[in-house]
Amino acid sequence: MNTATKVIAFANNKGGSGKSTTCSNVGYALALGGYRVLLVDADMQQNLSLSFFGEEEVLAFSESGENLFTAIKDECDVRPFIRKTAYENLSLLPSGILMSGAEFELYGKKNMEKTLARVLEGVRASGEYDFILLDSPPTLGMLVMNIMCASDYLLIPIEASPWGLFGLANMLDFFGKAQEINKKLSLLGIAVTKADERKGYFRQTMEFLSELENVNVFKNYIRIDSAVEWAQDNSQPVLAYKKSSRSAKEYLEMTKEMLEYVNR
Repeated sequence: MNTATKVIAFANNKGGSGKSTTCSNVGYALALGGYRVLLVDADMQQNLSLSFFGEEEVLAFSESGENLFTAIKDECDVRPFIRKTAYENLSLLPSGILMSGAEFELYGKKNMEKTLARVLEGVRASGEYDFILLDSPPTLGMLVMNIMCASDYLLIPIEASPWGLFGLANMLDFFGKAQEINKKLSLLGIAVTKADERKGYFRQTMEFLSELENVNVFKNYIRIDSAVEWAQDNSQPVLAYKKSSRSAKEYLEMTKEMLEYVNR
């Protein structure tokens, strides 16, 4: 097993695909397994931050300026901004509402595509974490390019719905462009979320994905489960809120499958 810190981007230009939910639960599952995990919230909607902290705390992170946006704007070390969550082995670098201005800030930087990689360099080189997981906004702009250029792997969550596959071709094309800059970036795979096996579009989604060449599709997928929404309402990953739930077990299995790939 390679013990160097591994950085994984969770990205999809389609909103509602389950990026933040997948990132938070995979992160929690890794922490349960004894891995030291840093979650990085790079979305102005701050859903990843809200998965572990209440609204007032997340607002305070945003207003304090001690968040990812400040690190990008000032191009400074992120480590002073990292918060411990309530869970062992799991920390968070929060986002802020000003992340909407990150694109503007990045376009003023030299070698702009690598800005995020530079601000994460200290924490990555420290060896303090086994995994750094980056949650992305639902766009294909310079911020997401930075996220991919700071990562070793890309994981694409896709909602099993009639519009879930919308934009996937653009997403894969963007990934190819990021690979031209970040040669070490590889596609970890596509994770299917919000699956309802009773629906015809679920079968259509799985059939379409199975025909993609050189694209890994996780065997384990996440079915629709109300426990996920209740967990979000309580600012918890579903694995912490209700470990016996179907989706919690599915996220555990998906994480095991992911580990088989990254540790080989």
